[in-house]
Amino acid sequence: MSGPLALVYPVLAQVLWTFVVFGILGLQRYRAISSRRTNPRDIALTDEAWTEDAKKASNNLRNQFETPVIFYALCGVATYAGVTAVGIAILAWLYVATRVVHTIVHTTSNFLPVRTLVFALGVTALGLMWIVIVLRLLAA
Repeated sequence: MSGPLALVYPVLAQVLWTFVVFGILGLQRYRAISSRRTNPRDIALTDEAWTEDAKKASNNLRNQFETPVIFYALCGVATYAGVTAVGIAILAWLYVATRVVHTIVHTTSNFLPVRTLVFALGVTALGLMWIVIVLRLLAA
């Protein structure tokens, strides 16, 4: 899809995914407390006592506020500048897909080589989005 709304849908999908990760974190923390593997007193001032699953979910949620900030900014600039052709939309969807896969790997096996590869692919998509936007603006 191209046109003025081409980047709205991947942005909304990324926002939705962030809410999904909030849910994953809530579920993991609920499980940790209800199973008594984590004592509420022990987490009142620090995250150290959470279970490994809850820590992975918490770390992933924090990740949803790192490179996605660049993604949101690029999508806003691209939309404002009218750089919404199919290519930029594909890069945006690729980025969102890498965030989903990154979460799945991060909150399950946390296998670092795969997680790093997926992360790098997402950052590459962001870099390409930036290049396309800058080149298009320079050509205008």
